[in-house]
Amino acid sequence: MIDDKIDAVRKSSDKGLKSLNLNAAGIDIGSQQHYVAVPEGRDEVNVRSFASFTPDLYQLADWLKECGIETIAMESTGVYWIPLYEILSSEGFEVKLVNARHVKNVSGRKTDVLDCQWLQQLHTYGLLSGAFRPDDQICQLRGYNRHREMLVNQSAKHVLHMQKALSQMNIQLHNVLSDVTGKTGMKIIRAIISGEQNPKKLAKYRDRRCKNSLEVIEKSLQGNYRAEHLFALKQAMELYDIYHEKIQACDKEIEALLAKFDGQIDLDNTDIPKPKAGNKKENANTPQFDLHKQLFRITGVNLTALPGINSHSAFKIISEVGLDMRHWRTEKHFVSWLGLCPGNKVSGGKRLSGPTTPTANRAAAAFRMAASTLFHSKSALGAFHRRMKARLGPAKAVTATAHKLAKLFYLMLKYGESYVEKGQDYYEKQHKNRVVKNLQHRAQQMGFKLVAVSGLEAA
Repeated sequence: MIDDKIDAVRKSSDKGLKSLNLNAAGIDIGSQQHYVAVPEGRDEVNVRSFASFTPDLYQLADWLKECGIETIAMESTGVYWIPLYEILSSEGFEVKLVNARHVKNVSGRKTDVLDCQWLQQLHTYGLLSGAFRPDDQICQLRGYNRHREMLVNQSAKHVLHMQKALSQMNIQLHNVLSDVTGKTGMKIIRAIISGEQNPKKLAKYRDRRCKNSLEVIEKSLQGNYRAEHLFALKQAMELYDIYHEKIQACDKEIEALLAKFDGQIDLDNTDIPKPKAGNKKENANTPQFDLHKQLFRITGVNLTALPGINSHSAFKIISEVGLDMRHWRTEKHFVSWLGLCPGNKVSGGKRLSGPTTPTANRAAAAFRMAASTLFHSKSALGAFHRRMKARLGPAKAVTATAHKLAKLFYLMLKYGESYVEKGQDYYEKQHKNRVVKNLQHRAQQMGFKLVAVSGLEAA
């Protein structure tokens, strides 16, 4: 009865809609079953369910071919869509991933069968927009990078375990060393694990660049070396080493994959520009190969010339968005997709709200991280960031600066142009000129004339 009412409503609303995708199918993704809907008349049953096993996915693809399907819309549910998406793409179908939130807010649809039928109907009328998914080579790079980030996060947990064991023994390395995983800290911890407990001998592992003196470090190493805490420290160090071995193996895979990318320039006949001084420094978690050289080869531009962008952050962004900027018509579309644009909710000619759209985009997070490092930068973006922070606060200033960084990143990749830094003095001069121009315009509107005072410099 309910189905008949829904079909009647649909038929009455279909009169004013034009079918754009006649050979469209809809798939509702599940962990165990996938429900597929095709246009009526293509088969005796226009809705079928298939198990999520690989043979059943190929059977699903064969059935869609028999029904003459060319384009498919599916919900991007969890990670269950990935195997089916890859199989259907390899079989030559045009597959669009659809955000489930955009199609579920319709009353009367209570079952998975109706969900897949609704997807098929909306896709037939061209009312669904697919999510961005880069090409297969970038997808591989993204998979390696995300797995590497997981390994780095897991190794960081074991650093906390080491610090806890040291604190329980009252060995206060964290108070005398800026990083216990640095050269000095790791040598001392490994010596403690091997059985050395003499503070004087342990303090001799101090690196010459360490700020604290030998006496201070020696005093921090006088502790209560209990067996259970030493055991916990040893196991935490072993797990830390294991994760770093896996990170190094992941780096080799990433390096091999990057070498397969088509190069935009010939490195033998081109001088490789050095990373810009003053940018965020590379840390111990940076891939242990010449990442800057590989990025310059495949992009043809020096992305590290952008303030706040180092080779590692540029690599993270490229692994998420790819190298082809034609997916977005302009740089404005790009930053909107990243979620770095103000909201544009307008009703009755009034702007109701202006916060950015919440997003878990990893590329946007990388731009935000780069922007947050520019507060003390002497660059034009650094001056912009400081002005925005004074006017809007730190959070909005980071978003505004990340917005500008993303636009510059887009333009460099799309047009192959280099970034030219003009400095904070140029920015301040341009800002002053805009302020003066606005003041002159306002004075003219009110019947006054703005006159410069000779011999005085405006603040």
